[in-house]
Amino acid sequence: MRIAVSADDPNDLDSVVSPHFGRCPYYVFVDVDGCEVTGVQTVESPFYGQHQPGQVPGFINSHGVNVMLTGGMGGRAIQFFDQYGIEPVTGAYGSVRLALEQYLGGALQGAAGCDTSEAHHGGDVPPEGEAEQDEVGRLREEAELLKEQLDDVTKRLEQL
Repeated sequence: MRIAVSADDPNDLDSVVSPHFGRCPYYVFVDVDGCEVTGVQTVESPFYGQHQPGQVPGFINSHGVNVMLTGGMGGRAIQFFDQYGIEPVTGAYGSVRLALEQYLGGALQGAAGCDTSEAHHGGDVPPEGEAEQDEVGRLREEAELLKEQLDDVTKRLEQL
């Protein structure tokens, strides 16, 4: 099985999962046999900063992917992945390694469209001058996701 994970950096399994698959700079492709990782490849997104609807799912499909793990994606992207027979999974966070462990262990499943795709014109190329704002928005989205993760970890620590 081949799993793609949206990433904010090119550090293979130690990469940070990007909160939005269509606006991430890298994808980590992980080959898995059962629960064992048999190969890892990190690829720059050819559509980073701007993409048309369907381009990124097509790119992921061209790499023979079975599952797409990410922090979030829009509803149209979920539909594209479904058409390709690729299982979209949202809610991933932390490192690529952690997201893989959660998915393979059954703790990470399913996909729900996020509001971000609507805020970014349904995934279309942002209007001129909005590219910088898109980067700021991506970083704000990541900061918010990290705050939520920290709150979750803090609650779990308090329970111990």
